[in-house]
Amino acid sequence: MLPKKVMIIDDDCKFLEELKEMLALSGYETSGFSSSSFALEKLPDINPDVILLDLKMDEKSGFAIADELTHLPESSHIPIVAMTGIYTEGEYKKLMNVCGFSSTIIKPFHPLDIIARIEDVSRLQ
Repeated sequence: MLPKKVMIIDDDCKFLEELKEMLALSGYETSGFSSSSFALEKLPDINPDVILLDLKMDEKSGFAIADELTHLPESSHIPIVAMTGIYTEGEYKKLMNVCGFSSTIIKPFHPLDIIARIEDVSRLQ
């Protein structure tokens, strides 16, 4: 079985590198982007199985990015996990559903929790 490809979009470069390394050590093929526009440009080449997306980003909000991803034919089927340290799922549940998020995880999270979330949303595909 091929490793799952996980695309991470987060403008916190230190967090992004740590998450990429942790997932790679857990057997995932990872690609990380601190720029949402560059991530969207590279999406067709990477063809990820799951996207981990920070909600609060400088360039464009995670809500806007998720909305774009769900309307692109090449990514509308890819589960998106919102990562946030600010919002709770309860506060923005309706907006998250409208924007196409499959799940949410609150930062900071335990490595096993993000792996479980990736596996859960992958089963829904």
